[in-house]
Amino acid sequence: MANIKGYNMPDELYYHEEHSWARVEDGKVTVGMDDMFQKEAGDIVFVDLPDEEDEVEQNEVCGKIQSRKWIGKLCAPVSGEIVEINEDLEDDTSFINEDPYGKGWILVIEPSDLESELGNLMHGDALIPFVDQEIKRTEEEKAKA
Repeated sequence: MANIKGYNMPDELYYHEEHSWARVEDGKVTVGMDDMFQKEAGDIVFVDLPDEEDEVEQNEVCGKIQSRKWIGKLCAPVSGEIVEINEDLEDDTSFINEDPYGKGWILVIEPSDLESELGNLMHGDALIPFVDQEIKRTEEEKAKA
C-alpha cells in the first residue's frame, strides 16, 4: 500500500484522473473511487450506477456519486461491458468511505481493449505529481470559496 501525502493509493491499482481506480483480476477490471476522492467528498449519501450489460468507453461518465458536499462523477477507467455492479451500495453507501478498495468497489467491467488503455491510466510513481497537483487545486478552490 502506497501512502502519498496522507492518501492511501495502493501500488497495484491503476488510477484515472477523475479519481476512479482499476484493479485487473482474471481478465476483468474492478472499479471504485480512490481514497483522495472519498476524503474530499466526505460522507457519500447516494450512488447512481449504470446497469449491468451497459457498454462504456474509457473516460466516459458512467455514474454519479453524491456526498453531502457535492456530486462527483464516476468515469470509466477502461472501455468494455459492465458485468457486475455492487448492489450493496444501494443499501449502504458508506462502504465507499470506509473501505474504498474493498467493500466500496462500484462495478466490474469486461474490458474490450485493456492492453492499450491501461497505458492511459496512472500507476505507481506517476501518482505523486498527480496527488500534489490535486492537493494544490483543492486548496485553491477552498481559498476562493
